[in-house]
Amino acid sequence: MKTNFRNLFVSALLLALPLMTLGQQPDIGYFRTPDKGGLNVFETFLADTVPFDGFRVRVGGNFTQQMQMLSHSNEANVREVQGTNVNALYPLSSGFNLATANLNFDVQLGDGIRMSLESYMSSRHHPEFWVKGGYIQFDKLSMLDNPQWFEDYVSVRIGHMMFNYGDQHFRRSDNGRTFYNPFVGNYIMDAFTTEIGGEVYVFPSSKYFMMLGVSGGLIAGDVRDYGETDKSPSVIAKVGFDDQVSDDLRFRLTASMYTNPGTTRNTLYAGDRAGSRYYMAMEPEFYQNFRAGGIVQASDAANRFTSGRLSPDFTHQVTSFIVQPFIKYRGLEFFGAYEVSTGTHNANVDDRRATQFAGEVVYRFARNEQFYVGARYNQVKAELSGPNGDVSVDRLQFALGWFTTQNMLVKLEYVNQRFNDFDPNDYRHGGEFSGLMIEAAIAF
Repeated sequence: MKTNFRNLFVSALLLALPLMTLGQQPDIGYFRTPDKGGLNVFETFLADTVPFDGFRVRVGGNFTQQMQMLSHSNEANVREVQGTNVNALYPLSSGFNLATANLNFDVQLGDGIRMSLESYMSSRHHPEFWVKGGYIQFDKLSMLDNPQWFEDYVSVRIGHMMFNYGDQHFRRSDNGRTFYNPFVGNYIMDAFTTEIGGEVYVFPSSKYFMMLGVSGGLIAGDVRDYGETDKSPSVIAKVGFDDQVSDDLRFRLTASMYTNPGTTRNTLYAGDRAGSRYYMAMEPEFYQNFRAGGIVQASDAANRFTSGRLSPDFTHQVTSFIVQPFIKYRGLEFFGAYEVSTGTHNANVDDRRATQFAGEVVYRFARNEQFYVGARYNQVKAELSGPNGDVSVDRLQFALGWFTTQNMLVKLEYVNQRFNDFDPNDYRHGGEFSGLMIEAAIAF
């Protein structure tokens, strides 16, 4: 407990220091601002709006606090292990979740060369300070006298980062960074993982782009020789169309692919180490942990940090495709997703399949779209390994939001999530959670 309070104090202090000089924040080229100005910004390439004026360092951050008022229930059979019913759910009550915070360094290294370094100062899974990742983005080649063909048509990103699979990662909550998400929770099947590699973008025009990326296929570096065990790289590809058709209408459509033919542990759907937003919702009070020697009590949110999510467990081989449209007409937005994924959890089993659908409508109104209302429906159908087989999970979310300033946001969300067709001996059988979430965020 002392460690958590200490980390929160240090996080708050570090976040407060840049706020004192907020008006002196330097402009960075090809950069998505973390505040309200970054809404509905996707790739930042081909947007050279900041003249290069030498080396610059921008220190920013994100801070988010939730109050949770959720309840849950299930219909699972009583299943005793060592005299404990491992299908009994965690006793939930209303309260505040641990505040989450990010610390960001964005550096203008040269003309058209930008570096980003992101750290988590406090997260659900790791209350301590740790580095999430970072990358360098080349939109110009100033070291080679800025060839015009590169500046006009090409961009390159290299580092340890979330690769550009789909568009949801541009809107999802990422630990303390919650400004871009009009809701509190992310998708049920949450594609997010940091891997080491690079992406090359080609822009035939300002409306079209193509991307090809290659990563190590693992969430961290790994130089071990596993013998006959595969340790293949991942390949990521994306094509997109994005056009401001008129002053009132914008239309964007992208299609993405992520594939890995086999590796020691892929984490495309289990790579968010910060944790989900619905703390302990539909989690058991006790669970089996063979490393710990038997039954373990879920005493805090860190050891059950993926509440509300469903991973298809494609940790060995995975191939995923996702199509995402975005339409904005004045204050009305539609953002959707259709995703199909196949894969295995080891080399000796047949492929399984998972599909995900999501659709959200958001209406922003008042002066400078200061307020918004939104609704999202999200459903996953997946074939799980073991006794569960074919299952589905669906979620409905309603949200109200208020940007009190350019850098502060307050959200209210109602969520209802149901777990369908799980085995009666699984704690998720007949499971459901619902209730209210209040979230307050600062971004600078």
